[in-house]
Amino acid sequence: MRIAVFVTCWGDALFPATGRAVVRLLEHLGHEVVFDPAQTCCGHMHWTAGYHPEATALARRLTEIFAGHDVIVTPSASCAATVRTAYPRMDPALAGLRVYELSELLVDVLGVTDVGARYPHRVTYQPTCHSLRALGLGDRPLRLLRAVRDLELADLPEAGECCGFGGAFAMKNADTSVAMVADKIARIHETGADAVCATDDSCLAHLGGALSRLRSGVRAVHLAEILAAGLGAAGPARVP
Repeated sequence: MRIAVFVTCWGDALFPATGRAVVRLLEHLGHEVVFDPAQTCCGHMHWTAGYHPEATALARRLTEIFAGHDVIVTPSASCAATVRTAYPRMDPALAGLRVYELSELLVDVLGVTDVGARYPHRVTYQPTCHSLRALGLGDRPLRLLRAVRDLELADLPEAGECCGFGGAFAMKNADTSVAMVADKIARIHETGADAVCATDDSCLAHLGGALSRLRSGVRAVHLAEILAAGLGAAGPARVP
């Protein structure tokens, strides 16, 4: 299958390892991976901040860039949710772009739960708000994690509670955000996990920052990086 990667502006600027992991994973599974360097932001931050004309312009540009691809994957539940739920509200003509979050693509489209990864650590999974409420990912990420060799999966108490990031929310409501992430970090520590996993690098940046300040030793790791662990190196995605 030919799969286009929508790496997201957050991933491109701050978390390139996540995008590389997506490519390595999909090529390991035998698929052709392409990356269009013309891609930019999906408009998520603009839309949620109330800059709707600016968001719509970005949405139209992204739709044009990916229009020729039948299957598009992104390592961000937030961005996938924006394309699928916000774009039709911006402009009905923007509905229908086939963007899948990574675990959706693997489980629902490719029919894979065991990708052959190995990750010898105790891991707990934090379902991000967009993955839980906007996309309804359910147990797809958990099914993938349970199949990873040598990975010990620890249940996270109160997993459905927000970590406190929420994009601009963390800046506009800093005190509330800090209190929320403190509660989440306490629950993570209860699991005894070596790493906390999620489907959004934005939320992982928030969690990872708090964990780092506490010097807890717990790592924040994207699902894609765990699923690509132990698979070997892969070449760069082909530019269409």
